[in-house]
Amino acid sequence: MAIPLLVVIGVIVALIIASFRVFREYERGVIFLLGRFWKVKGPGLRLVVPLIQQSVKIDLRLITMDVPTQDVISKDNVSVKVNAVLYFRVVDPERVVIQVENYFMATNQLAQTTLRSVLGQHDLDEMLSAREKLNHNIQSILDEHTEAWGIKVANVEIKHVDLDESMVRAIARQAEAERERRAKVIHAEGEYQAAAQLVAAAKRIATQPEALQLRYLQTLADISNQSKSIVIPIPLEIFRLLGGQESTHTAPTKPS
Repeated sequence: MAIPLLVVIGVIVALIIASFRVFREYERGVIFLLGRFWKVKGPGLRLVVPLIQQSVKIDLRLITMDVPTQDVISKDNVSVKVNAVLYFRVVDPERVVIQVENYFMATNQLAQTTLRSVLGQHDLDEMLSAREKLNHNIQSILDEHTEAWGIKVANVEIKHVDLDESMVRAIARQAEAERERRAKVIHAEGEYQAAAQLVAAAKRIATQPEALQLRYLQTLADISNQSKSIVIPIPLEIFRLLGGQESTHTAPTKPS
């Protein structure tokens, strides 16, 4: 009689030990009573009656998921390979267990299809230069669909946009042509501004003769610093003055 009694006591002790579950601070236990949802138990030591109750442990921490590389055809018919990283967490353990069989796989598949769908609506230039906008669009769409599963998508980041070698060369040529265009525009703008300044200077000198005299003296100083032979230009005013003097000394007329 002692041996069966010990066996019974051992079975009871084993059932009692098996009835307790320890959930960490970031874990929740979804409890089912005879197959029907009962409640969600928080962290700590919790009692789960064997054979009658079943528990499913859910992690509430932020999950980082790599979205595999996807072949995407952009709006301007350019084939690229794009991959991304997805950050999400479980916010409703009840729905994530009841509404979807494997929430991790379901979220991964939804992220792949959404990535192809969103990027296919944009040009290649937008993929390369407007990633912040595309990330926000993908995150909004994923969050809207996963809300029914009890999942919150925190962020989506496009990591790489890989192009064919021919497209890389074409983009390099386009960038070089754009730089040349900007250089020509800047040069033309400089020429225009210089011409405007020269016109303004000419008008100022025309109205103020002393400015021309100062410019004349400055030119003489520059010539004397650069060459041993000095060429002194004669201002036009001297010729005008001499011409005026000759006109005043006219020949006397003969008496009739």
